Amino acid sequence: MLYSAYQAQSDLLQPISALARSALAGYRFWSGLSRTGLAETSLWRNVAASWEMLGRAGLDHERHSFGIDAILLKGRRVAVREERILATPFATLLHFRKAVEAVQPRVLVVAPLSGHFATLLRNTVKTLLPEHEVFITDWHNARDVSPAAGCFGLDEYVDHLFRFFEAMGPGGHVMAVCQPCVQVLSAVALMVEDRNPLLPRSMTLMAGPVDTRVNPTQVNEVAQRFPLAWFERRLIAPVPAGNKGAGRLVYPGFAQLSAFMAMNMDRHVKAHRDLYRHLARGERAQAEILASFYDEYFSVLDLPAEFFLETVRDVFQEALLAEGRLTYRGRRIDLSKIRTTLLLTVEGERDDICAVGQTAAAHDLLTGLSPARKRHHLQAGVGHYGVFSGKRWEKEIYPVFRDIVRTAG
Repeated sequence: MLYSAYQAQSDLLQPISALARSALAGYRFWSGLSRTGLAETSLWRNVAASWEMLGRAGLDHERHSFGIDAILLKGRRVAVREERILATPFATLLHFRKAVEAVQPRVLVVAPLSGHFATLLRNTVKTLLPEHEVFITDWHNARDVSPAAGCFGLDEYVDHLFRFFEAMGPGGHVMAVCQPCVQVLSAVALMVEDRNPLLPRSMTLMAGPVDTRVNPTQVNEVAQRFPLAWFERRLIAPVPAGNKGAGRLVYPGFAQLSAFMAMNMDRHVKAHRDLYRHLARGERAQAEILASFYDEYFSVLDLPAEFFLETVRDVFQEALLAEGRLTYRGRRIDLSKIRTTLLLTVEGERDDICAVGQTAAAHDLLTGLSPARKRHHLQAGVGHYGVFSGKRWEKEIYPVFRDIVRTAG
């Protein structure tokens, strides 16, 4: 009922948004032909801004492009193309191949499976590319995955990591952004135990819920407030007919987005007021910055129901990894086994999703790793997204990551 109601509302909104986009296109065409300057009056700019805001209304369920066609490498422009290395029904391993031969450290960026596409990490990837060979987990929208593909829970997530490490090859490094910190820790511990030659040389955990009992946020409090059955009853729904994944039970991306926005609604309302004002004033450059962010932010991805529910229970309610009780296919995850892989944890001072201390908890859990092989970076002045995107990520956090990779060899 939840998903069907959303889909019906979305279907009703589509023709209105399409009409507004057509009106805006007509205005721009006429404005280009007009010699009177009437099209650039304050009245018409406000009307056009209203059409553009209405045309942007609604959510998108399609993955956008990373849009990284080239980078600057030692002052020279080098072409980049996305190469699919491995694909399953639930994910694709992407390699950003540069049109130049260079021996660089290989990094697997493990993107969060939490309501948005991996393209949300566009700035992360673009910053890494000049000095690293970058791979990323490109998770698929569960509403596009047939129920015949089976279930996808925490164990299946770790299975995918093993396959991705194999495809990337030995001697690499791994960076987990937000939610997958638990799965990456689990995979590395299991690889140590199995004497897997693909063991990464360094492991970077960025703003992830390693121990959600530390400094609880609103997200953690909601997870603790209700039993698992409440989440299953209220937030899980079948994908409506007309989609490839029709009938698959999912946690809809629009529900996750609504929860995130509710935490900072005033900020999002202000951002849209600013966007309207920039458009009405003809300030296209400022408007484009906000528009680009929300184009990506409003592109949502559905999560497989089993993955969402297991994450709520095992990570947010019971903190099984921190308690030493998390298992993978019946095997207990023993973090004390990790002895050689360098560890870097990164947190944002103002993070209201994964608070300070929740990721740094990994240092106390990896008892077999010497202090010399551990490093923590607390970034001042940033929230959750500032840990992996923006100027402070580029100028202050990335250099720390680069140093860890160089130290690990």
